[in-house]
Amino acid sequence: MDTAFTLVTLLATVVAVSALAGKYGLSAPLVLIVVGIAGSYISVFPDYRLTPEIVLVGLLPPLLYAAAIRTSLIDFEANLRPIALLSVGLVLFTTVVVGFLVSALLDIPLAAGFALGAVVAPPDAVAATAIARRIGLPRRVVTILEGESLVNDATAIVTLRTSIAAISGSVSAWQVGAGFVVSAVGGVAIGLAVAMVVGRIRRHIQDEVTDVAVSLLTPWIAYLPAEEIHVPGLDSQPSGVLAVVVAGIILGHKSPIIQSGASRLFERTNWATISYVLENSVFLLIGLQIRTIVDDARGSDLSATRITLSCIAVLVTVIVVRMVWVFPATYLPRLIPSVAENEQRPTPQSAFLVAWTGMRGVVTLAAVFLLPEDTPQREVLVLMAFVVTVGTLMIQGLSVPWLVRRLRVPGPDRHEDHLQEAAIFQAVTDAGMEYLDKEVEGTVPEPVMDRLRSRATDRTNAVWERLGGIETPSAQYSRLRAEMLRRERQELLRIRALGTVDQSVLTRIMNALDVEESILDRLSEGETTADRDTDLRPTYDPNGACEHLAVACVVPDPVTPQGCEECLRDGLDWVHLRLCMGCGHVGCCDSSHGHATAHFEQTGHPVMRSFEPGEAWRWCFLDEATG
Repeated sequence: MDTAFTLVTLLATVVAVSALAGKYGLSAPLVLIVVGIAGSYISVFPDYRLTPEIVLVGLLPPLLYAAAIRTSLIDFEANLRPIALLSVGLVLFTTVVVGFLVSALLDIPLAAGFALGAVVAPPDAVAATAIARRIGLPRRVVTILEGESLVNDATAIVTLRTSIAAISGSVSAWQVGAGFVVSAVGGVAIGLAVAMVVGRIRRHIQDEVTDVAVSLLTPWIAYLPAEEIHVPGLDSQPSGVLAVVVAGIILGHKSPIIQSGASRLFERTNWATISYVLENSVFLLIGLQIRTIVDDARGSDLSATRITLSCIAVLVTVIVVRMVWVFPATYLPRLIPSVAENEQRPTPQSAFLVAWTGMRGVVTLAAVFLLPEDTPQREVLVLMAFVVTVGTLMIQGLSVPWLVRRLRVPGPDRHEDHLQEAAIFQAVTDAGMEYLDKEVEGTVPEPVMDRLRSRATDRTNAVWERLGGIETPSAQYSRLRAEMLRRERQELLRIRALGTVDQSVLTRIMNALDVEESILDRLSEGETTADRDTDLRPTYDPNGACEHLAVACVVPDPVTPQGCEECLRDGLDWVHLRLCMGCGHVGCCDSSHGHATAHFEQTGHPVMRSFEPGEAWRWCFLDEATG
């Protein structure tokens, strides 16, 4: 009963605090830490104690896997060098610097100092993701931070185990190097093997529930075997962290091939729920450790002043070391001509954000408890790990949103996202229409063909409509259809209350209504664009891929600036105006009467420009390219 009460209290607190934080626009992770710190001193709260087994086996594998399956393999490979420099180079650099500092401050063996350095070196995947995505950092910055935090735990844990071995005996440089190789190569190999086997199995699973169940087991299928394999003579094993990350990234990349659409939706929903519960629970648990850790540190023979100053010194060092490492690691590789030619030079503002966003998390607290009981000043080392964790979360976590505004670092451009989405939808819709025209035409009744074409074009038009600033026909359809579904569900409930129809029949009908409602919810995401930032930058084709866009840069005077020329002539209402870059003709998009497309078909002028206020995007009919 005590265990059940503990879990219910923990989860209820997590859900309530997270909901309130979201309602008032606060950062849920930081609020949960504060609540946890306060709760640790309230006697009615149970005594929550984090152990390495709970975190490293119970929490870390699912959290890493949930983040990994959302990580783009293509983006990860494109940013492999900065990710490796941070997740390996920076972790080792931090370990050495902090190790020497702690050894001098506490007068303990260097091996114990290196152990703490390895503990505080890796930023946390949960903290980076939770804060970076919420404040809208540039996508490349988020990719680098997420990639770093997925891999650096493996480097830190291997370094920690080596340092612990050195505390109780001697470790040669050969053993250290061989241990890193075994950990990296073994972890990657096991992750690849798990991804291959699980992927083959999931290809043959037709039931969505079974498929998602396999997905939920996969983190431990990768983690546990890796942690159980020991290489004789080296006292090392493959990295379970790397195995989980590699398996997750590959399975996420192959999910469109090995899963059905329904399975992917179910998997995404389940992992989103699990991540929500575990991520927020982690931050609450961090705060709840404070009383126990402080009480244990009081038993040290060091003075309170020396302990306090040492903790502050380690916290400052961890922050400064990251700053010292990131800028040379960012710009020195660009002295190589091939790197400079193929990669865009990051701005100092982006580099500074990467350097500053180094929040530690639950892995740091869990790893410090791996220190043997006879480690010199173990209680103080545990307190140092806690101070670094909470200090970076509070100092850096609270200041990052302010820095983003102060440095004027642009986040993802929603306008550009909609433009790219519309162009891609246009391309995939054209592929489907080509199939209809070449392989299906004449084999099915014309009403069926009309319905198929209408469904495809309506979807594409709905995406193009998002580039406007008013309620679009698709948005109107979603709103009205949602109200119709609500009335239909009310009638279904009335029939159910009569008790005259079998429950299984009613359930099938309810499921059909629920599916359609979920589709409407997904289609309506992003429909409202009134609150987006307008884009007044000059138009251009950034990749030089379309010669028509490259030429059509001068905006002509509109022939009918008051609206669509044909609609004004015929007394019609238009939706979303387009301006011909060849002659200045103003027409409406295909969402209303399609006069812009009709004008292109009549004149052959290839490029049109949005004529909506604040919009600068262009579209080439011939190359189907945006600019």
